Amino acid sequence: MSNERNVTIAQACIARAMIKAMGMQAENQDRVARGLVPAYVEEQFIGVIQEEGIGWNQIMGLLDQ
Repeated sequence: MSNERNVTIAQACIARAMIKAMGMQAENQDRVARGLVPAYVEEQFIGVIQEEGIGWNQIMGLLDQ
């Protein structure tokens, strides 16, 4: 694959992760405003990085292809 294609794929993965994390954050804020405990904790936000394969090693591996 071309480097430009790999960069585009990485950007799409990052965008998906950001959308998921933004939804999680919004849910947490809503719950706190209603006096409830947050639905998502740090481990779950980190899990989004793993699910989308956008950790340092995964991105560097994709860009090295």
